[in-house]
Amino acid sequence: MFLKPITAAKENSAEFERTPFIKPTGFREYDARWVFGKEINLLGITAIGVAIGQLFEERGVKKRIVVGHDYRWYSASIKNALINGLLASGMEVHDIGLCLSPTAYFAQFELDIEGVAMVTASHNDNGWTGIKMGLDKPLTFGPDEMSRLKEITYDGTAPMNGGGQYHYHAGFETRYKDDLTNRKPFERKIRAVVACGNGTAGAFAPDVLSKLGIEVIPLHTELDHSFPNHNPNPEDMKMLTAIQDAVSKHKADLGLAFDGDGDRCGVIDNEGNTIFADKVGVMLARDISALHENALFVADVKSTGLFLTDPVLQKNGATTHFWKTGHSYIKRYSHENGAIVGFEKSGHFFFNPPLGRGYDDGLVAAMAVLDMLDRNPEKTIADLKNELPTTYQSPSMSPHCDDEEKYDVVDRIVDHFTKHSEQGGQLAGQSIRELITVNGIRIVLEDGTWGLVRASSNKPELVVVVESPTTEANMRAIFKELDDHLATYPEIGAYNQKI
Repeated sequence: MFLKPITAAKENSAEFERTPFIKPTGFREYDARWVFGKEINLLGITAIGVAIGQLFEERGVKKRIVVGHDYRWYSASIKNALINGLLASGMEVHDIGLCLSPTAYFAQFELDIEGVAMVTASHNDNGWTGIKMGLDKPLTFGPDEMSRLKEITYDGTAPMNGGGQYHYHAGFETRYKDDLTNRKPFERKIRAVVACGNGTAGAFAPDVLSKLGIEVIPLHTELDHSFPNHNPNPEDMKMLTAIQDAVSKHKADLGLAFDGDGDRCGVIDNEGNTIFADKVGVMLARDISALHENALFVADVKSTGLFLTDPVLQKNGATTHFWKTGHSYIKRYSHENGAIVGFEKSGHFFFNPPLGRGYDDGLVAAMAVLDMLDRNPEKTIADLKNELPTTYQSPSMSPHCDDEEKYDVVDRIVDHFTKHSEQGGQLAGQSIRELITVNGIRIVLEDGTWGLVRASSNKPELVVVVESPTTEANMRAIFKELDDHLATYPEIGAYNQKI
């Protein structure tokens, strides 16, 4: 067995170098995230590798796994520490090197491997690390697997029987790119700003889209783990503003924003306006439901109510289910319920057969947007967006709340508004029509105006989103109601932004 991890340690000390150190809050709902050094050390990563092997053993899954890493200066070292633990536990490790998260998911299918462990902190600030894991393609870990992995890791009794095997697959990125480009090029001439925020997607996205006939205008595609311009996050306003400026400057047909590990894609229209990912989802759902009769879609609880009320989706016979926010949740729910696509407002889109393999890939999402433009040669992407019914929607706002406190705080918020509704109370001068509590609370008012409060799954934050299908005033009114209530909790700190 390996060493039993500790939950607190001082950097630059003998104990830090001798003992696995893992802060417990890094084990999140569906993946793992830590600040490297301050919250986890390399021995802690190795302990997790040993625990992953034991989890595969317990679940009766063949002990074979794909591993890869993103472009951060410490990611290769973290991956190697993880591999040490995996090999010690008897795993057959297939290393594909520097890659995107969807490249690792693709490798599970291409190499016919059961498991995946991708070392990435996605869009988190420089200094963060993490692991996205799965043992049943195309799915990734959910709360049950993450809870059990945490227990095995801290128990420290997982056996190290050895016997593991290591295989390195040189040039695997070419196999991934070839798979994406094994189709006819786009017929329409399209100029696209391709923005990668200096993240790993810069080594993939421009090449793939160029091969498919897109005129690529690169923006921050040079790999730089210090993220000198902004974080590679399609929801980051600095990233969106930079793309908006580039689209206007180059008179591009659209802008495409890829996150740090390439599993999300954001869209900016030809007029330089950001299209929130849930609205992109409705646009794609319109396009796809016209081709696939009675299509079923899934959207997360942060997403626009247009998934239920849009007249084109209704005419096409489409149905949408709302489900928990989180790439693992939407991926699993879409897969298990036969949805053709699952949409998450953060930009994770899951295209199931016949459109995809079920995992989130920002390039597959970008290609779906470009296909939609191809099928509408007389329209711009702004035209397609403007055909949607008008709604007034906020960005995702993220007031600080410590990881140790955020879930309890949200439980109390849910309890407050549930009681308020049961007592016939109003919000923003309206009756409460519905409460959706699959993930935090989504409060739907009489006219369809709604507000959401939930705990972030991968940061010490809450998530607040509001929308109204009627007026901007109603959107602001429900936000004020939520904001006034949140202000009564001392655990909740400053917002990243406000409407």
